[in-house]
Amino acid sequence: MRLLLTLLACPTALLADFAVLAGDVPLSRTEVVALTAGPDLAFFAGGVSRYSAGGAYSFTYDSGQSAFGTYDVGPDGVICIAYRNGRSRCDRFVRSHGRLVMLTQAGDRFPVRP
Repeated sequence: MRLLLTLLACPTALLADFAVLAGDVPLSRTEVVALTAGPDLAFFAGGVSRYSAGGAYSFTYDSGQSAFGTYDVGPDGVICIAYRNGRSRCDRFVRSHGRLVMLTQAGDRFPVRP
């Protein structure tokens, strides 16, 4: 049910077209589920994503402020976040040349710190 609500809030998830580069290997749904069950993800660009049990999500900026919402992982491994403020977005994680990278639908690439 939560996945349906997220997809309705983020209908572009159904048409997601991420800028995957040569050498990028998209993570499967199973890999993304395992990734979100692990420790927080810190990004080289700053900020930390926390995927919690039950679908809770938070992103903490370098300033210390946080944005909260919920997340769902689709069958294709795309992860969609519905924020409490009404905004939403979908991302895809890939392995690229030995590094984990988050791709946004806007075409941004955010490498994850090891």
